[in-house]
Amino acid sequence: MTRPVILLVADTHADRLGDQFERYARDYDVRLVPGPDLTAAATAAVVAEGLPLAMVVMDASMFPNDDGAALHDAVTGLVVQWSSDVPSAKGVVVSPFERFLGDGDILRNALSLGEFDAYLMLPRGVRDEEFHTAITELLSDWGSTVADPEVEAVRIVGEADDPLVAGIRDLLVRMGMPHRVHAPESPVGRELAAAYGGEPTFPLVDVLGRRVIAPTTVRDVAAAFYGRPDEIDQLTVFDLCIVGAGPAGLAAAVYGASEGLSTVVVEAEAIGGQAGMSSMIRNYLGFPRGISGMRLALRARVQALRFGTRFITGWVATGLTPAPRGRVQTVHTEAGDIRARTVVIASGAAYRRIGVPAIEAFTGRGVSYGSAMTSAREMAGRDVVVVGGGNSAGQAALHLARFARSVTIVVRREGLEATMSRYLIDEIASNGRVAVLPCTQVVAGGGTNRLEWIELRDEITGEVSRRSCDGLYLLIGADPKCGWLPPEVALDRRGFVLTGRDIPPAAWTGELPPESLATSAPGIFAVGDVRSGSMKRVAAASGEGSSVVPLVHAYIASM
Repeated sequence: MTRPVILLVADTHADRLGDQFERYARDYDVRLVPGPDLTAAATAAVVAEGLPLAMVVMDASMFPNDDGAALHDAVTGLVVQWSSDVPSAKGVVVSPFERFLGDGDILRNALSLGEFDAYLMLPRGVRDEEFHTAITELLSDWGSTVADPEVEAVRIVGEADDPLVAGIRDLLVRMGMPHRVHAPESPVGRELAAAYGGEPTFPLVDVLGRRVIAPTTVRDVAAAFYGRPDEIDQLTVFDLCIVGAGPAGLAAAVYGASEGLSTVVVEAEAIGGQAGMSSMIRNYLGFPRGISGMRLALRARVQALRFGTRFITGWVATGLTPAPRGRVQTVHTEAGDIRARTVVIASGAAYRRIGVPAIEAFTGRGVSYGSAMTSAREMAGRDVVVVGGGNSAGQAALHLARFARSVTIVVRREGLEATMSRYLIDEIASNGRVAVLPCTQVVAGGGTNRLEWIELRDEITGEVSRRSCDGLYLLIGADPKCGWLPPEVALDRRGFVLTGRDIPPAAWTGELPPESLATSAPGIFAVGDVRSGSMKRVAAASGEGSSVVPLVHAYIASM
């Protein structure tokens, strides 16, 4: 088994740092670099050996800190040495206790710009589990996006450039399921074809070793994990049915179930929703080193399951029959109905299609909507384009920059300031691999078997130019998933769900407006991106999901 490399760059504290990393030596090739001058050679040796470099840990005390600017330049210069060769590796800077606060003040700006991934105190003794929690989380993030999985939870048989295979891989990445794609003529391909029985149609998917399916849609794979709505006894009436398992829906599930409400969640695709595609969310409260959308969703799902929430994935809500106060609501799906006293609409929004037929034709073959997690490692040494100006686009661009030769963000606005968080704008500005192309629109594209080039139009001059493009990632705003809602649920002119005082007085059921997250239909609530006026941020969606539960309790009490 190939062991990924961890480089420890230290002199005075080399022994102490080496002792701390002994626990990783079984799974990683831990190498000591006894000084900053040898870092470039050590990195080059790893590359020459064809080994993956997982992490570089640098001791800031190798450099004096009496001149803050000199320390800052020395540390960031060392980062540049190895990250130019292996930008996908995680970078950690450590300082001993007596220098930790002072060095932290000096290096704060470099950390905020994402020039390295974590700043930690050098352990003062054995079993510093806070230190090792940070290290293992960083290694886990590295492994989920770079290294081939050591264990395959899911095996796929099909052609790698099949758009359906690409969609299935996106789903599995968002679910945190390690997987590989095998050719039909491979030993695994023949094994799964035999297990399927009859004449196989590709792709085939081995679901956790339980059964082999031949999906025709991504939803077929999602449904294979958590069952069908028609498996629920139709006499069962839940207290709360949540439609959508993004941050808002997951928060509602955790708080609802933990407060004693019988809770079921219906999700069309992967648990985590649009946020589950985010490679790294750095401004979510309580995660100082950031957390990927996939990991946040996985933790929330486990938390909700612990309190008794039932999840059903792969089934789209096709309708909703509202009921008068005191009666039971019914959520309809293609596989059966779910009855509940209250419904929380958390179905979110879908990325808007680009509407260029020549581009749409390459979806799954160089063109991706949303997620950069699945194909990022395949963009090593290539030129990619991200279209969009929101936080998801910024996160995708920075993640891709760990692999791609160049990343260009294309936006129709004059810049990113109006739509993206400041921390992401600053990181993008400091990243030499990422460029921003404002007032520009993608108007055409082409290639042979996959996308090879695109055409861009300057919205000011009207000039059209062609450039090579190996990967096009589209994150261009979102449309609400509200087509399944009945007319009793009032929408705004853009199709988002109206709640609280935003509901027209003619739709009120009394003299007062509905509660803040209540819709115009009694017992039906809306949270997250699907709600008109929402902030379109993960933390805000989570807050709404938790805030809706007292309103649900109050409504059930009134029944």
